[in-house]
Order: sequence, then C-alpha cells, then structure tokens
Amino acid sequence: MASRASVLKHPIHPMLVPFPIGLWIFSLVSDIIYGLGWGGPIWHDMAFYTMAGGIVGGLAAAVPGLVDYWSMSDPEPKKIAKIHMILNVTIVGIFIVNLWLRTTLAPGASLPLILSLLGVILLGLSGWLGGELVYVHGVAVESSPPGGDKPKPLPRTGMGR
Repeated sequence: MASRASVLKHPIHPMLVPFPIGLWIFSLVSDIIYGLGWGGPIWHDMAFYTMAGGIVGGLAAAVPGLVDYWSMSDPEPKKIAKIHMILNVTIVGIFIVNLWLRTTLAPGASLPLILSLLGVILLGLSGWLGGELVYVHGVAVESSPPGGDKPKPLPRTGMGR
C-alpha cells in the first residue's frame, strides 16, 4: 500500500519521525548528564528545549501518519497501526506533561527523568511496530507496476559458497 501522504512517491511520515526520536533521546541523555553532575545547568536547559522540539516534531509526524492510517484497508496491519498510533499519542502526552513539570519542579527532580525514560522505552516499542508495518506488511511502500523494473540480484562474490 503506497502512502497517501507522500511527496514524489516518498512517504512523509518516515521523513519526519527521526526528529522527535532523536530529540527525545538526546533530552534523556542531557538529563542523565545533568543528573550525574557531569555538566552544568546548560544540560538541564538542553533537556527542556530538545524535549519541546521533540513534541513539535512528534505532532508534525502525526499528521501524515494519521493520513496513512485513514487510508489503510487491510485489517491486520490496521490493527498494528492503531496500537502504533495510540502509543505515539501517549508518548507525546508523556512528554507534554514532562515539559510542564519541568516548569514547576526544581532542576534535577526525579519525576521528569522517570517520564523521559518511560517515553523513550515506549518510543522503542512504537518504532518496532512501525517497522513491522513497513517491513513485514509493506505499508507505505510503493509497489512496482506489472512488468516494471525489478531489483536485480547482486552478483555472488565467492564468500559463503
């Protein structure tokens, strides 16, 4: 099933998801660096701003993801996509609450760190499901036209014979 949210046959959702993933993971790393005393207050600030950027990126990635979800008709991958979507909405919610807590709690409070860790763990699970959709079920993969160009097998190099 090709993606309806695409540019020149390239799906938009996978173009956008690296931003929240990278920003939220870096936010957690920044928290750890600050919490262990390996860096000054800039690391606490870095965690805050990268988390905020991850929220913006996650919401941006959700729009084409939702378009792809609505265009799905096969019930098996749609069930996986629904779980993927619910997890992602939950993750964004966790990081929104986390960001708000950071404006009310003292720097280095443990609850924001716990929420970041939970969010990143759920992110890994959601990413696994996203990979399942693409690599197992072919969601958002452009099919080749009948008789169209098919990949040619790589020549054998003599290794593993």
